[in-house]
Amino acid sequence: MKSYTLMTPGPVPLPPEVLEIMARPMEHHRTPEFVQLFNRVLANLKKVFLTEEPVFIHTSTGSGGMESALVNCLSPGDEVISIVSGKFGERWADMAEVYGAKVTRIEVPWGQVVRREQVEDALRKQPNAVAVLCQACETSTGVLHPIRELAQLTKNHRAVLMVDAITAMGALPLPMDEWGLDVLIAGSQKAFMLPTGLSFISFSKKAWKLTETSKCPKFYFDIRAEREANENGESLFSSAVTHVRALDLVLEIFLGQGMHRVYERIQALSKATIVAAREMGLEIFSSTPSPSLTAIKIPDGIDGQKVRAEMEKSFAVIVMGGQDQLKGKIIRIGHMGAIRDEDLIATLRALAGSINKMKLGAIDDAKVEAACTKASGILRETPAVVLKT
Repeated sequence: MKSYTLMTPGPVPLPPEVLEIMARPMEHHRTPEFVQLFNRVLANLKKVFLTEEPVFIHTSTGSGGMESALVNCLSPGDEVISIVSGKFGERWADMAEVYGAKVTRIEVPWGQVVRREQVEDALRKQPNAVAVLCQACETSTGVLHPIRELAQLTKNHRAVLMVDAITAMGALPLPMDEWGLDVLIAGSQKAFMLPTGLSFISFSKKAWKLTETSKCPKFYFDIRAEREANENGESLFSSAVTHVRALDLVLEIFLGQGMHRVYERIQALSKATIVAAREMGLEIFSSTPSPSLTAIKIPDGIDGQKVRAEMEKSFAVIVMGGQDQLKGKIIRIGHMGAIRDEDLIATLRALAGSINKMKLGAIDDAKVEAACTKASGILRETPAVVLKT
């Protein structure tokens, strides 16, 4: 199997310790040993979410966590405000409509952040709105939305603020209780450095009241039934044992070393990428970039899809391109997971080399070297978090 440098916004490169623990012999999810581990994981997830409320685990992608938020809080006919600034904002609005919600979409140009006054105006016009849906980081554009400011708006409104933090939780601080976030969703394949397969979700007391009256159909995602099972020390359905065991390791290490170290490393990777891209004469697509990934504009006249393919073929570096209206226009580089300094430098060289193959001399060699030197200097100041079993 060919070895690649994985630099996507998810899935992310996994530490060898995670791969090792996932390869251990299978055990049953109802054994006393696993039940003890499962409850420890639930307790430690609360420390990452910074909440006193329970955090739940679904065996699903992050989209399953988004659906869980809707079916547990909404009833058909409810008014919902959805901030749509990219592919995943569109997905959540579409989901809500599937379950019968009356969705008002706040359309934000891709690459821009939602403005506080846009949401304030929508809440004023819709006093009966039940929920506001927003991504903390819109993965398709790399934008970081002002979640804390939005929470200040919903605090005194009947609407709950539902936050898709799948590409943000674990990559930057999102203190759920302190900021007043009502529903917070995360996924395993991002900053938690695991394979795709788990989603995490927590509900504020305000959101819990909605779960008592929600009339959306639900079975696997019935959070009230899951809560009852968790209070008895078990999961409602079968657990993804290998994923949860690896999550236990990651949480223990992260909390032992401090989440601030994880945040600092991801921020350093982000800063190094942005500085290097600009040094090479490239533009950053996002008006307010999230630390978890960087979206870089591809120069005019060059097909970004071909650049991405060339990076994989000639340099064995995998990044992501743009989606829908951004197809062929941007390259997205992830900053989460077990990324070494040399991985980012290799990615920068691969990006420049692939662009130059599409358009000879587009990026001067001297600029590439200067960019890599600056990026290396930034990364040396914030070494990677090391997992030790």
